[in-house]
Amino acid sequence: MTDPKQAGVSIRNVKKNYGDVQVIRDLSVEIHAGEFLVFVGPSGCGKSTLLRMIAGLEGFEAGEIRINDRPVNDLHPSKRDIAMVFQEYALYPHMSVRKNMGFGLKMRGYPEQEVQRRIDEAAAVLQIQPLLERKPRELSGGQRQRVAMGRAIVRNPQVFLFDEPLSNLDAKLRVDMRSEIKALHQRLKTTSVYVTHDQVEAMTMADRIVVLNKGEIEQLGTPLELYNAPVSRFVASFLGSPPMNFLPVTVVGGQIALPGGSSMAHAGGGAGACELGIRPENLSIVAADGAPVRGEVTLIEPLGADTLITVKSGEQRLIVRVIGASPLQLGASVGLSWNPRDHHLFEGESGLRMT
Repeated sequence: MTDPKQAGVSIRNVKKNYGDVQVIRDLSVEIHAGEFLVFVGPSGCGKSTLLRMIAGLEGFEAGEIRINDRPVNDLHPSKRDIAMVFQEYALYPHMSVRKNMGFGLKMRGYPEQEVQRRIDEAAAVLQIQPLLERKPRELSGGQRQRVAMGRAIVRNPQVFLFDEPLSNLDAKLRVDMRSEIKALHQRLKTTSVYVTHDQVEAMTMADRIVVLNKGEIEQLGTPLELYNAPVSRFVASFLGSPPMNFLPVTVVGGQIALPGGSSMAHAGGGAGACELGIRPENLSIVAADGAPVRGEVTLIEPLGADTLITVKSGEQRLIVRVIGASPLQLGASVGLSWNPRDHHLFEGESGLRMT
């Protein structure tokens, strides 16, 4: 392939409104040259709007966006040296794969020999050489997405932008394409900005993740930083599959009062009503007598390598992940325990993690 170009993307104090609704709220983030950064968050959090602003497809009320340290606020999308892969493949149905991939280059006046060289190189990277003379209607969804990525690759842009490119694919194909896009980035080393609502995609693909919530950055860091040290209940609940379990508790006098009347020591600060968060893999099933939390097994989900067990304790449902198969039966009375170093405490009102 052509030598990759790398460019950092700087988003500084950007604000975006739709009428009276503030979609992006004074947001700033530095995207490093060559990294794979993922914006993740629920529907309506502003992630796709932010991507379209980088691309130049959306204006904004305040702030600045720079690509390769060049201000692009007033720069036309075609002049930004970016390539975007959309959720919809947007292929020309009457053109072959080869012509779809080369169309943008021809429109920009590239010589025919250069166009064909780039198409052949991109097709080899994506392993779609046998598809080059086919029409889009002859391709599967995964093949069409590869062609859409090939169309972006031939541009050799400074930045790739991905707007939920896998959301139209079935579950198995999504897993395969996740791996392919990550491998592609490791090979090309082009700065990539990826938007998704799927936290598994974010965790498995990103160098760093930006968790967005109502147009603001809730937390930015590596996948493991966010998973192991979430700054808020929102981040803790959003990342992880199954998600983190939460219990309403009260912290008072160096003790955590748990539902059901039991308690455990608390070495940290804070007091009052809060929530205790614990990952499913950090819970252990023990004998009911003397356990910090007791309940009844209401659901068993064998997944092969591990098993998810749902335990109902009062009004709370907690999910436990155990390695391999489980001998437990529905209706069994069990206890749950965990190492205190593995749980998190979140303030009841703000939702922020207590230190």
